[in-house]
Amino acid sequence: MKKTLKEMLKFIEGEIQGDAETEISGVGGVENVKSNEITFAQNKEFFKLAEAKAGAIIVGNDLAERIETSKPLLIVDNPRFSFAQIASLFVFKPYHSQGVSKKAYIDDSVKLGKNLSIHPNVVIEAGAEIGDNVVLGPGVYIGHNVKIGEDSILHPNVVVEYDSKLGKRVEVHPSTTIGCEGYGFEMGKDAYIKVPQMGNVIIQDDVEIGANVTIDRAATGSTIIGKGTKIDNLVHIAHNVEVGRNCLIIAQVGIAGSAKIGNKVTIAGKSGVVGHITVGDNTTLAANSVITNNVSANSFVSGYPAHDHRMERRIKASRKKLPDLVKKVRKLEKKVELLESKLNKEG
Repeated sequence: MKKTLKEMLKFIEGEIQGDAETEISGVGGVENVKSNEITFAQNKEFFKLAEAKAGAIIVGNDLAERIETSKPLLIVDNPRFSFAQIASLFVFKPYHSQGVSKKAYIDDSVKLGKNLSIHPNVVIEAGAEIGDNVVLGPGVYIGHNVKIGEDSILHPNVVVEYDSKLGKRVEVHPSTTIGCEGYGFEMGKDAYIKVPQMGNVIIQDDVEIGANVTIDRAATGSTIIGKGTKIDNLVHIAHNVEVGRNCLIIAQVGIAGSAKIGNKVTIAGKSGVVGHITVGDNTTLAANSVITNNVSANSFVSGYPAHDHRMERRIKASRKKLPDLVKKVRKLEKKVELLESKLNKEG
């Protein structure tokens, strides 16, 4: 597939410097870009690398004013963002087979949209609704009464349990389970009894969920993942959690039951959030943080238990001095002992 720079302007905001009919057949980084591909540069150093190889270069307005080149340019506000938009035009799209496999099981009551790609060994149970242009990779399981919004993509072996609702343009990567039972048990006289998990999961529009993620159904009500949120691989989200819009949840994060995560929150890798607390909007939780109390909006926290990131950095810096401090304290203790002994003799 080839696209001209003029055609690319339909997908991004910017302007062209040079030949607008330059044809591009792919994207690359500055170090491996080819002569028929486009890349981006955010400073003069990277621009020199790109200029020697690329067919065209995406640059910011400030850089465009400081360079002279015969190379075709796309001049934009955010080169990295525009590069991502253009790259999506060329990315390989697996599982788009435009048809329903005869080896799929689909209950007669299922409502199917148009232009579907449904692969072998897919199972769709009674009452489910599948929107237009949905792609279901091999081995996907769709439970009873599940709704999948248009233009969504479910990669191989994804499981969506009963009553779950996925919005439009949702992408779920391999071996993820949505709507599994929440972890709820109550101690009786002699043993634990299971608390029925009768709610569901709601995934709003434009959410992307990585591989091997588990999102538990609510005990009652709904576990909710807000619009535009992006979840990395190996994340666990427990029952009745509410995640806001446009959050970033990085690998190996665990969020315990009934926690509420605000909008535009970043939870970095291997962090944990205990149940029944609230994390405010626009907050960043640094890697390996353990959140044990409510976090106010616009915070940056880290540590175990997590607190203000600046304070945590001071604590970590102080820890490095502990061995020397211990030596000084021991010397001081010896001096105190000698002084006490001397005073006792004189007394």
